[in-house]
Amino acid sequence: MDFKNFLIMRQETGLIVVFLILFVYDLIATGKARSWLYPLACLLFAGQTVYGFFASPIGEAFGGLYVCSNLTVLMKNILNIATLIVFLQAYSWLHSKSVEHQRGEFFTITLVTLLGMYLMVSAGNFMMLYIGMETASLPLACLAAFNKYKEKSAEAGVKYILISAFSSGILLFGLSFIYGAFGSLYFSDLAINHISDPLSILGFIFFFGGLGFKLSLVPFHLWTADVYEGAPTSVTAYLSVVSKGAAAFALLFALYKAFGAIEIVWNPILWWLSVITITLGNLFALRQTDIKRFFAFSSISQAGYILLGIIAGNAQGMAATVYYVLVYVFSNLAIFGVISAVENASDGKTSIAAFNGLYKTNPVLSVIMMLAVFSLGGIPPFAGFFSKFFIFMAAASNGEYLLVFIALLNTVVSLYYYLLIVKAMFINEREPEAVERFSIDNYSKAGIFICTLGILAVGILSFIYQNIQGLTFGI
Repeated sequence: MDFKNFLIMRQETGLIVVFLILFVYDLIATGKARSWLYPLACLLFAGQTVYGFFASPIGEAFGGLYVCSNLTVLMKNILNIATLIVFLQAYSWLHSKSVEHQRGEFFTITLVTLLGMYLMVSAGNFMMLYIGMETASLPLACLAAFNKYKEKSAEAGVKYILISAFSSGILLFGLSFIYGAFGSLYFSDLAINHISDPLSILGFIFFFGGLGFKLSLVPFHLWTADVYEGAPTSVTAYLSVVSKGAAAFALLFALYKAFGAIEIVWNPILWWLSVITITLGNLFALRQTDIKRFFAFSSISQAGYILLGIIAGNAQGMAATVYYVLVYVFSNLAIFGVISAVENASDGKTSIAAFNGLYKTNPVLSVIMMLAVFSLGGIPPFAGFFSKFFIFMAAASNGEYLLVFIALLNTVVSLYYYLLIVKAMFINEREPEAVERFSIDNYSKAGIFICTLGILAVGILSFIYQNIQGLTFGI
């Protein structure tokens, strides 16, 4: 056995170590020792997150099935930051009576899903990508149904696992066509063989359909609102950011490394899907009264914007996509951090009406929520403005001026419905359903603070985008 393989898989190895420590501790801890499980999990995973930023050996492992580069390391670090924030914001929920005995399961299941996403990002072969996707998807269904005594949570788990199974079958069916056309499932082999016959094109369409489920692209989006609403809010945050980010990164590499030769085929497909996804996501968001469903359709729309960077088909587009996901992590998790705090303080209320007059009772949370939705909407000087600017610029660099124009029009629509949330908090009169003054725990404060810092700093510190751009050249 060549142990160099495991040195290259440094982040995966570290994650498995964290998983094993938490798993064993959860098994053997009794009495007061169990109360230390939550801080131990946050501390260990914070160490894993910091560990990921140290210099890592790059190369291939297991005959090219696994590929590690500076860019894949960065992508995993982004996923780590998002997961750490989710852990911090889950404190109040995990200490509620309904799930306090399941804390260990939450951490271990989440880490298993993250391991699968690591493999998706570092896949050099479609079979490794598929294994990573399944490793991530199956435990996510457990997380969606984590509140097993709540009907909506059980419904969310069932819907997620059924649609996940169908999408996995479609993706695997596409891989069989790809293997039949190319005689290989390695990205590098597909890039060398410039085959664009009907079999390979059909294989790509099925493959993209399976991965489109993870990104919540139209028409693969129907599960999103129901699962987001039914799942625990911390799980919804994880689904909306970490799962979507991993799928976007995996799609980036698959299109750039494997299907670059048939760009003439997939470019118009992604063009129309981007337009439809952004537009329908915005239109359906306008009709929502539940805030989790509201941001479910917002996340669908954001997936359409992510496609703009992928459509660019160059290093600039790749850098813009990675940067967009980074900004999306901070903006969306700040929003779900506030939603979780309000939900915990109001005995599970998630209607938009519960946020009426929030500024009068909780001004700090209201301002943070406003900053986050302004960032998602692309209002300067917040980081979301720069992420949209770079992704529009990347698409325009490839001559996609009409697509950029349509996306800009949709941005105006999204600003309208994001302002509905701001209006509810700052202008609307308080209703009996509105939440009273409350305080949040220190862990949640830390998570929301990290998100707020990211929203304010990531756009201003220009070296962040420059460093990402430097890593994308030569990919």
